[in-house]
Order: sequence, then structure tokens, then C-alpha cells
Amino acid sequence: MRKAIKSAVFAAAMGTASIAQAQEDFTITLIPGLTTDAFYITMNRGAQAAAEALGITVDFQGAEEFDPVLQTPVLDAVIGRGPDAILIAPTDSNQMIEPLRRASEAGIPVITVDTFIGSGEYQSGSGDADFPLSYIASDNIAGGRMAARYMAEAMGGEGQVYVSNVRPGISTTDQREEGFKAEMAENQPDIEVLQTQYNENDASLATSQFQAVYARNPDLSGVFGANLFSAIGAANGVESANLSDDVTVIAFDAPQSIVNNIQSGLVDAAIAQHPAEIGYYGVMTAYAVLTGQSVPTVIGTGFTVIDADNVEDEDIARFIYSE
Repeated sequence: MRKAIKSAVFAAAMGTASIAQAQEDFTITLIPGLTTDAFYITMNRGAQAAAEALGITVDFQGAEEFDPVLQTPVLDAVIGRGPDAILIAPTDSNQMIEPLRRASEAGIPVITVDTFIGSGEYQSGSGDADFPLSYIASDNIAGGRMAARYMAEAMGGEGQVYVSNVRPGISTTDQREEGFKAEMAENQPDIEVLQTQYNENDASLATSQFQAVYARNPDLSGVFGANLFSAIGAANGVESANLSDDVTVIAFDAPQSIVNNIQSGLVDAAIAQHPAEIGYYGVMTAYAVLTGQSVPTVIGTGFTVIDADNVEDEDIARFIYSE
């Protein structure tokens, strides 16, 4: 996926911000993967900061669980109200294509944030899911590779590891797993990656899966939790087995609960996304579209690695997701 330039969108949007008062008071709806997660709450804070700067309105509406069956009626209700644009984190890369097509066919610009539909290649003129205008997110393949490199170094370059993941079909966690496995396969010949364990976003199930994997593989040396509940469940399994000194746990995302686990030693590191940036640039991109500007089809945001060496640093605190 080609590298995008965030500053282009920022410049385009802010170039028209001076006439915001002369424009219609645009209403943009941000539909998160779920409303109760610190990642999406932090994303909304970034979105609201952009809305305040531009003098527009951003609504935050979604389901309480990460599930396309629950997200679709929320989206349909939003389409019925006719906002000027929709920002959405689709909860399934395939199942959300047709519901989002209804928004596009109703004349509402669609921009995806955090997750994507189809392949994530938009405005290409091919495929049935290229109609969104832009995708704003972390480079999750790169994030998975980052997690693999950190884990390999912590393990001394050898041992057995596995990925604790949610389920197939979620674009972000699929890509994190892809990046993690690719990095291990290409650069860590002495690390064996075991079969992925899918937990349906259930930390308790992730804990029991760790226990089962460890029972079959007593030389297990590491677990990569591809999302919050995967990492929490793996860390709980490590704690129950009294293996904190023997099994490296790398988490993706950095809410306070994961930070607490880093401080206690249960989690070795977290790959922290920058959700406030995603929300901020999402709104800026929508505003640029609504004011006649061209926008990149992909906008990438960064990562910060949080571990025991920097978790107490004041400069790191801004990357911890807040509720």
C-alpha cells in the first residue's frame, strides 16, 4: 500500500478553514468499531479537536460490540439522517461492503478509519469495494513486523511463539498477524511460529488458549496479542502459569490496562497506535472532500513502542489511550 502524505490533507483542509464560518455547518458522523473501547474514544477526541478547529460538527455513534451485525443498523440509521460525510471503522472487510455502498449511493462521502473494506485499495476503478474516498490508519503490517522484531530480540532470536488474534476477516488484525509472521519467516530462522489462536475478542478464551498451547508446547517463549483482549488474555495466562520471566508478551494497542501490565511485568511491550491522529486526519480529510479538495486515498499514521524503559516518561503519556 503506497505511502500517503498527511500534510497534504492538513494543508488542503486548513487552507479552507479561514472561510469555515462562511461554509455550511457540516455534520460528519464517526462510527467506531465499538463505542466503549479506549482506542475509539481517543480517536473521537482527535476528531472533536479537528471539528472545533474547523467550526463543524462531528457526531460519534456506534455499537457497544465489534460486530458487523450490530454495526450495520447503526450505519443504516446514520444514512437515514443524511450527514454530510461518514467516517467509519468497518467491523468486517467483506460484510460491511454492501451496507457502506448504500451510504455511497445515497450521495454521502465515505471515508474509512482504522479498518477498511475489500482490499483497502480505494478509487482504483476495480473491485466492488473501491468506492470509499480515503483510508486513514496505522500501517498494520509494519506494526506487526515491529512487534516481531521486538519479540525476537527479547527472546534472544530463538524459541516458539504464536499469535493470539480475534477472528479472520478484520482488516487490521489480519494485517498485524501477516506482518508478524512475515518478519519472523524472513529474518528469524530460529523462531518457530505456531498455529494462530482465534478468541472472538474474549480475553477469558485467550487465557484458556494460552494454557492449552503451553501444555502442548512447554518450550513456548512468546505470544503476540494482535489486539487488546488477545494481549490481556495471554498475559493473564502467563500470570496464572507463573511464566512472566519465561514468556514474552507483546501487545498491540496501549490502553491503561495494558500499560498497567507493562508496569507489573506481565506484558513486555505494546505497539501503540496514534488513534487521536486517525480521528483528527479523518475529519480533516472529510472536510477537504466537502470543500472541493482532492485527498490521498491512503493516509498513514505512526506507532510508538511502550515498554518498561519508557512507560513512566512524560513524553510517552500522550500515546496511552484514554477513556
